[in-house]
Amino acid sequence: MEEKQCTLRRKVSVTGAGLHTRQCGTLTFNPAPANTGIRFRRVDLEDQPIIEADVDNVIDTTRGTTLGKGGVKIYTVEHVLASLRGMGIDNVLIDIDVEEMPIMDGSGREFVRVLKEAGIVQQKALRDYYVVKEPISYRNEVLGIELSIEPCETFKIDVTVKYNTKVLDKQSASLHDMKDFESEIAPCRTFVFLHELETLLSRNLIKGGDLTNAIVFVNKNVSSEELDHIAAFFKKPKVEVKEGGILNNVDLYFDNEPARHKLLDVIGDLTLVGKPIKGHVTAYKPGHFSNTAFARKIKHTMLQQENQ
Repeated sequence: MEEKQCTLRRKVSVTGAGLHTRQCGTLTFNPAPANTGIRFRRVDLEDQPIIEADVDNVIDTTRGTTLGKGGVKIYTVEHVLASLRGMGIDNVLIDIDVEEMPIMDGSGREFVRVLKEAGIVQQKALRDYYVVKEPISYRNEVLGIELSIEPCETFKIDVTVKYNTKVLDKQSASLHDMKDFESEIAPCRTFVFLHELETLLSRNLIKGGDLTNAIVFVNKNVSSEELDHIAAFFKKPKVEVKEGGILNNVDLYFDNEPARHKLLDVIGDLTLVGKPIKGHVTAYKPGHFSNTAFARKIKHTMLQQENQ
């Protein structure tokens, strides 16, 4: 069955702070012509440079996926990209007036909300899928990471995470119909372990964190003094460790919310292949570095097949 490309009916904006930089910026999604793809435009800079959502433009994956081109960077693009792909939007020009995407609540829910508010419309051009013809895989044997994709008539994804901790060990999540993205995946927030949080704070990162945009897992004994320090940093009167080993800043939407969020990240990073995909993805212990390395392999195979 043929499908048409989609864009937005009208432009729509969302404003918020970046997770790591705390830069408060406005993200504006603009309709774009067919075959434009997804592009970011830094409207705060002279000449308003454009960076395409392409895996070839990935320059860092330390705490999120960063794109760069000609010395211009945009940070933490994965939740925005996942939301666009999850809502079936092919063509959009995204204006951003700071370096980092707003983190919002740490998920894709707010981006999905404003995209629906703008309205999604079909265009005349047909959607150009990359149809997987043979298995493609990426492995990191040292870290035990494996991602693979096999031929499939639709896009499906299964993700498993494993952290070897008492509070968060092995979890799995699946998305076998993109129609379920909005309700099952988009609301799932990023997460961090308490020891990682302390390291990030010491490195002057997560300046935009406010304990409402991340699930914090506590996998060690923690003193009341440490909790008071965290509460003071985030300007909270008090934080405590709840049953289940998470801080009392949030409640889980799903028992496997961390795995679902990792699935969201995989969708966002694989959007950088440049085309929607028909294939069945299986990811074990994925992260932004492995996701984007896998995306490069898929794009390389896609280009090889197109040139045959």
